[in-house]
Amino acid sequence: MSRIDAVTNEAANSAQKSLLDAIQVQLGMVPNIFRVLAHSPAALESFIGLHKIAGHGELDIRTRERIAIALAQQNCSEYCLSTHSYMGRKVGLTGDEIAANRQGSSHDAKSSAAVAFACTLVKSTGEITSAEFDAVRKVGYKDSEIVEIIMHVGMNVLT
Repeated sequence: MSRIDAVTNEAANSAQKSLLDAIQVQLGMVPNIFRVLAHSPAALESFIGLHKIAGHGELDIRTRERIAIALAQQNCSEYCLSTHSYMGRKVGLTGDEIAANRQGSSHDAKSSAAVAFACTLVKSTGEITSAEFDAVRKVGYKDSEIVEIIMHVGMNVLT
């Protein structure tokens, strides 16, 4: 149950409408979380900025969506699961891959390590073992990419 109504296009002021229109152009839709955040254009701009920063990193878009799908499933968020499954298909993830992501894995070995690491971070509230950390590094992730995985975990927990 939503406690804060989503800002509709009809009710949006000029600052809200500008932000929502930009999201529509970029995503082809405006997820409700953006419409709720639009009550505070500053909050929405910050949230968009966080996503822009994360989108310009080294992790490929498919890996980012795999992580989002896995965490949506783990956190029992049907809304996020639906949104990220849609976005995952949009970037080329298959139904079988999305099903694997929902189980905390991937058909791609390197991506599987990133997804498992992300899930472990959430399950353990950030307390991971050296072996769990080394597993993601062992498949070829650099420190910069590991930091980005952590960043994406934070963003997905936030939403």
